[in-house]
Amino acid sequence: MASTRTRALDAALELVGESGIRAMTHARVDERAGLPKGSTSNWFRTRDALVAGVVTWLSEQERADLDDAPRPVIETPDDLTVAISDLIAYQTGPLAARTRARFALFLEGAHSPALLEPLLEQRAIFVAWTTELLARVGAPSPAEAVRTLMAAADGLVMHRVTVDPTAEIRPVIERAVRACMT
Repeated sequence: MASTRTRALDAALELVGESGIRAMTHARVDERAGLPKGSTSNWFRTRDALVAGVVTWLSEQERADLDDAPRPVIETPDDLTVAISDLIAYQTGPLAARTRARFALFLEGAHSPALLEPLLEQRAIFVAWTTELLARVGAPSPAEAVRTLMAAADGLVMHRVTVDPTAEIRPVIERAVRACMT
């Protein structure tokens, strides 16, 4: 069985993803996690500590997902298109609530560099991985191309988790990857 701390962090992340950052209170986290009142505040004394804990927890969970995920063979621009499209489908499908939480926490972190740090570290890992993939598939300027691909992917993810969960993925990513190859 998961520890009280883990249950609280999972519940807090769910609350943020489903109802936004303002919905995350110690009492609501306790209730969502099925914990006795006051349990979350035993681990995270203040709201800021709880938010910081959730940011770190999200980064740890996403890193574990990357470490545990099968690595697709990516040797061509089409392979890259498929891999990025599949990742976006997963982030905006089964992981949509967690993805919304990540966006909410990024916005919250805009006012707190300490909160933003773990999220930016996680993003840097993904940017480095994507840059390496762009180089592998023949992008002439992978360090520049990654900004284009990440911006297109981020915009599409945001659109799917907020406006249209059925928005097509592959055509958008295909155009972005093609642009990265010029």
